[in-house]
Amino acid sequence: MERKGTAKVRALQDIEVAVQQRWDEEKIFEENAPAGAKGPGKDKYLVTFPYPYMNGRLHLGHTFSLSKCEFGVGYQRMKGKQCLFPFGFHCTGMPIKACADKLKREMEDYGCPPTFPEEEEDEEEKPDDSEPIIKDKSKGKKSKAKAKSGSAKFQWQIMESLGIPGEEIPRFANTDHWLEYFPPLAKQDLKRMGLKTDWRRSFITTDANPYYDSFVRWHFLTLKKHNKVKFGKRHTIYSPKDGQPCMDHDRQTGEGVGPQEYTLIKMKAVKPYPPKLKKFSKKDIFLVAATLRPETMYGQTNCWVRPDMRYIAYETAKGEVFISTCRSARNMAYQGMLKQQNKVNILMELIGQDIMGMPLNAPLTKYQTIYTLPMMTIKEDKGTGIVTSVPSDAPDDLAALRDLKRKKDFRDKYNIQDEMVLPFEPIPIIEIPGIGNLSAVTVCDELKIKSQNDKDKLVEAKERVYLKGFYEGVMIIGDFKGQKVQDVKKVVQKQMLESNGAIIYFEPEKKVMSRSADECVVALCDQWYLDYGEKMWRAQATKALEKLNTYSEETRKNFVATLDWLHEHACSRSYGLGTKMPWDPQYLIESLSDSTIYMAYYTVCHLLQGGIVDGSGKSPLGIKAEDLTPEVWDYIFYPSTSYPSGAKIPKATLNKLRHEYQYWYGVDLRVSGKDLVPNHLTYFLYNHCAVWPTEPERWPQAIRANGHLLLNNEKMSKSTGNFLTLSDAIEKFSADGMRLALADSGDLAIEDANFVESMADAGILRLYTFLEWTKEMLETQSSLRTGPMDSFSDRVFINEMSFGIHETDKNFGNMMFKEALRTGFFEFQAARDSYRERSLNNMHRDLVMRFIEVQALLLAPICPHLCDHIWALIGKKGSILHAPWPVADKVDEVLLRASEYLETSAHEFRLRLKNVKNPSGKGKKAVAPSIPTHGTIYIAKTYPPWQSAVLSTMKKAYESKGGQFPENKELLGQLKTIDVLKKFMKKVMPFVQHVKENVAKKGPRAMDLTVDFVEKDVLESNLTYLTNTLEMEGLDLKFSSEATDKIQEECCPGKPFTVFRTEPSVAVKLVNPQPHSCHFSITVPVMEGDSVNRIVSRIMKQDRNIKGDNRVEIMRYTDPDLGPRKLPKFDKPLEGKTGISTKAAFSIEPEAKKVTVSDNGTSIDIKGILVYIVN
Repeated sequence: MERKGTAKVRALQDIEVAVQQRWDEEKIFEENAPAGAKGPGKDKYLVTFPYPYMNGRLHLGHTFSLSKCEFGVGYQRMKGKQCLFPFGFHCTGMPIKACADKLKREMEDYGCPPTFPEEEEDEEEKPDDSEPIIKDKSKGKKSKAKAKSGSAKFQWQIMESLGIPGEEIPRFANTDHWLEYFPPLAKQDLKRMGLKTDWRRSFITTDANPYYDSFVRWHFLTLKKHNKVKFGKRHTIYSPKDGQPCMDHDRQTGEGVGPQEYTLIKMKAVKPYPPKLKKFSKKDIFLVAATLRPETMYGQTNCWVRPDMRYIAYETAKGEVFISTCRSARNMAYQGMLKQQNKVNILMELIGQDIMGMPLNAPLTKYQTIYTLPMMTIKEDKGTGIVTSVPSDAPDDLAALRDLKRKKDFRDKYNIQDEMVLPFEPIPIIEIPGIGNLSAVTVCDELKIKSQNDKDKLVEAKERVYLKGFYEGVMIIGDFKGQKVQDVKKVVQKQMLESNGAIIYFEPEKKVMSRSADECVVALCDQWYLDYGEKMWRAQATKALEKLNTYSEETRKNFVATLDWLHEHACSRSYGLGTKMPWDPQYLIESLSDSTIYMAYYTVCHLLQGGIVDGSGKSPLGIKAEDLTPEVWDYIFYPSTSYPSGAKIPKATLNKLRHEYQYWYGVDLRVSGKDLVPNHLTYFLYNHCAVWPTEPERWPQAIRANGHLLLNNEKMSKSTGNFLTLSDAIEKFSADGMRLALADSGDLAIEDANFVESMADAGILRLYTFLEWTKEMLETQSSLRTGPMDSFSDRVFINEMSFGIHETDKNFGNMMFKEALRTGFFEFQAARDSYRERSLNNMHRDLVMRFIEVQALLLAPICPHLCDHIWALIGKKGSILHAPWPVADKVDEVLLRASEYLETSAHEFRLRLKNVKNPSGKGKKAVAPSIPTHGTIYIAKTYPPWQSAVLSTMKKAYESKGGQFPENKELLGQLKTIDVLKKFMKKVMPFVQHVKENVAKKGPRAMDLTVDFVEKDVLESNLTYLTNTLEMEGLDLKFSSEATDKIQEECCPGKPFTVFRTEPSVAVKLVNPQPHSCHFSITVPVMEGDSVNRIVSRIMKQDRNIKGDNRVEIMRYTDPDLGPRKLPKFDKPLEGKTGISTKAAFSIEPEAKKVTVSDNGTSIDIKGILVYIVN
């Protein structure tokens, strides 16, 4: 959508530049451990965010997660905590090295600048229409890199898409340039955002930073000392031809591709075997199918094979005979699964038709025997060529099964008997919200999928059911009935492994070709690994989780599920950037392993590196990286360790580092995306337990996970153009505008949040309007009311401000920032607007100033720049970032309810008035009613007797059931016994339902027979407000006991009833004789008993150029007959006019259309015309 203008954004950006300059000058975010403080500090608050990878600019997804840290720090500062939010930059791992090497090869192959071929098909990027993959999030950086690059194929093009000038790109063939280029840009963008970071403590990873490199070496030596690092076989991409692992730089195609784990389902052949397999009659034969969804095996109805595909039979290490494709058997051979290591001994070659109609016993399914059936779309380049069929949840399986059931000729063609197909129906296994327990059936029917040939519709069907089923589905069958699908995947897999119904199998995620033109496999190779899952270590991690605040039960469940299945993790690689394994320098420590306790390094980093991210500058304490021996690190991080003999760093110097660490550590809050729970965040817990096993106070205190960020309800992607970098977002929305929209995007730990650009624009308008209104109030504060603050609207406004402070405090404390924004800004502003309306623009000066101050404080954690600017405007000294959280009075709940009552009543009155003005005519055309001018508000002291009886009965039943209502049938039985209700039984149950709805909204208080405030007082003190908001001439109050039976029936405590009427009037013309004024002749109605002030108020409703009723004077013509006929004298506009005093009263004769004014004992017919003067 085209934006109308950017003036407001630019105004906010100008404020941000000025405010940030002041923050820099004051070094407002630089924090040091207080001298003499013992650690961990009681009032310290250390917040960290997983350092982002430096292969591009930061984007809005990064920003959303780190904004949770940022808002939390802003709030905790105001609560008196000494807050530290350090920020580092991650460079460890393969992506930077792989990109640099790829760029180098492109320049060698295509020149510099390169000329790329116009068309070059990339086989590995063809869309795959097989089942969607639930990605292992620990491999997420590859998909993120792909998202950043968009549709660009060559590395040079990717660099161009990042906005890098062509002349700069060749320098990125050197990995060092990446480390020099992107961290400063990230810091620049984060500073523009206003991040509350102590930038002295920033660093980059890898051995390019000798200080951090030394720290990581100490970390791993400590793990090895505690026997947490072990050596053994791990799955890796491997070239059989080269006889070694094939890392990214060794690949012709398939860069970034890793091993994909499958569960290999063993479907045992039932004897007697088909003729082709009779030679194996003494052996167990298994058709093996690779699946990513072992938990769906409860729903198997058959097994698919392709009739013309080539299969082989081969022997496993256990002496069993497997049947699959040769390609998958080759992978198994390198994973130690076959009889001969690294070799497939083919016992027999087959085609699919040879095993068609073969009976099988499959694990978990309720069907004792299933059969192999034909499917023509099975591919040889993925899986085993054998496919399990789960038609309840897989649209492809359902379409193929339906085709076979409908087409006898199809069955006959492949010798399939009816009993192999017709009895088998989809088995309900998973309940998916909004879809049901047969998701494939439901969606295929909705899309009207007729056969397997409806390929586009089948793709859509899979997209709708597959991921939703995994992430939101609940099992309704088996041992794990009632549990979420994503929580049981690993547990079901484990159960099948233990029962010999399945084995673990790996193959490359996509096709990988080595530079020697060999198709790679996944092989078990010797590697260093961390022994996650080891019994004692896992028990410690579980203990750490028990004391961890996860802010969400879903996040905690995900941690528990991860601890249940997580086992060894390879921590070494032979290619990329990073720190060398201290005892085996041929290997590098991989990127998920050097990033688990680096938060401890933040505590001392500033004293080592002095703000130079790669540690190349002079150390503030004169410490050399080579002098940071493992013994020195032990002294810094372990309080019981003695000063090491032979240390080259003075003890006093090391004590400074030790003091910083002791005060600040451990981590009070870590914020991350939910996808890091199964890897980084769990490793984070494990490693803290390993390095500080006897100091739980150093373990993480809280982890806040959040969902991913959508942009305008769609996934962020460069290829579609739906993408925003942090820099772009600040430029487009300003820092505070972006921060406001991020806070408003969502709080849930599991559900994805949504950044909506139109909402961001609306937020900018709100911020700018608040700024301009503040300026206006400061300029006009002398005209605001002073004196007592005891009117109803004053007291309500004071109370609502206190309520807003308390609620926002609670929401910030729970890290619910969308809610904090609601209570601390949107509803807080609404309270101000309501006060302005109720007080009839006669607001109290002290309350207006109090509102501005409190609003700035409540919004400061989210929009600090604007709030700091406003803080200065209202004359406060120093930055708002030093200000404490506002103090609130105790909230008067009764007054809150009285205020809500007034607003609800006013709303009901408006609706009723609208219905009176616009009746719905039936039959003949309805006659337009006269416009009501007056109204009577009826108030009930008590409910009608029958309603009182219902309420009393319901309340008693509710309390006896422990805060729940009995079934309607039981309740009705009790009510039928009450005599007073017998005449009203038709009305009883609708009233019961109405009461239940009110209880759901307001709690049991909705069943009280009276309200806890005086309705008459509330309405009486706000009659002027109600009269104005209803645009009436007058309102009066009466008790319902004075009304008709019908009104008494409608009226009850807390629910007043209005009756409107039209009073007679006579139209009077009012002229304005003032020359060159912007005021014209108007006509207003005059009613019996009107005063001058009443007439003035009617004038002001029509003439919006008049400000303030004290400026209007009403006059009459001295000669009512001739005066209006005389030409006015412009130099003497008041000649021939007589003033009317404010004590005068008007009377009317509607039939004669006559108006008389009585003033100072004289009554005069005004002849239908008056004069008004605006002074």
